Amino acid sequence: MNRASGAVLRNHLRLSAVWGVASGEDLVLGNLSFLKTRSGVSLLLLVSVSAFISCNKKESGETEPPEPTAVVDPATVGSVKGTVKFAGTPPVFPPIDMSAEAACVQANPAPVRPPVVMLGEDGALENVVVYVKSGLGRYRYDTPKDPAVLDQKGCMYAPRVLAMMTNQPFEVKNTDSITHNVHLIARENHSWNRSIVAGEQPYVTTFVHSELAVPVVCNIHPWMRAYLFLFAHPYFDVTRKAGRFELKDLPPGTYTIEAWHERFGTQDVSVTVGPKESKAISLTFQPASSQ
Repeated sequence: MNRASGAVLRNHLRLSAVWGVASGEDLVLGNLSFLKTRSGVSLLLLVSVSAFISCNKKESGETEPPEPTAVVDPATVGSVKGTVKFAGTPPVFPPIDMSAEAACVQANPAPVRPPVVMLGEDGALENVVVYVKSGLGRYRYDTPKDPAVLDQKGCMYAPRVLAMMTNQPFEVKNTDSITHNVHLIARENHSWNRSIVAGEQPYVTTFVHSELAVPVVCNIHPWMRAYLFLFAHPYFDVTRKAGRFELKDLPPGTYTIEAWHERFGTQDVSVTVGPKESKAISLTFQPASSQ
């Protein structure tokens, strides 16, 4: 609490003592509230106390931990790779109704279904994010300079699922002939909402904080949806049609590897990687009723 805040509090306490003879009234002064009781004793509301305590904490000189300086030894790194599959009967989604936007209908002569469950050969599952959930030491990583690109093409987001590192450039472009709206709904980072007209230069930004499964929607075309994953490390991958993934250049250690899918949730597996060792794992998702 700074001097000004302390002075305000002391003044309010003095005033409450003087005016405490009244009863059954609320006294509001500045950003503090006092409730006068029938006995003439003024009570400082807990909300106000909490506010001053919070203020005092913020001004007490708390600092963030220093940035890591250790780097991964390239002579000892290993990897984890594998496949993600789906077992069971996949859900069927009705075609998207794009009739409200003629340009979207023209861009998609055939019916388009929501790309929620995308399967390849032998049940290979697409759009699964596989990443190191825990077990990493504090290392410093180089931030990629090339942008992670989210396109608006055929009145759909492409790709459906995109993963990138914090502070890496994030580029949103519009290759359609119509205007789209990009609404990113973050929890740890700054949310934003902007339109990108046809032919406009891509919008480029960055994100500071790690965050999983950030929804990206379009307020003009409500069927458009994507998910953005933000990591403070480079150990992640997104499966494509073959369902394969690889986490490269892992330092030796024991890790919890997590796989996320928008429909089927998450799975975790523990993996120990020795120096220069490559581990292979496989993950299988099933319908919720079968799990």
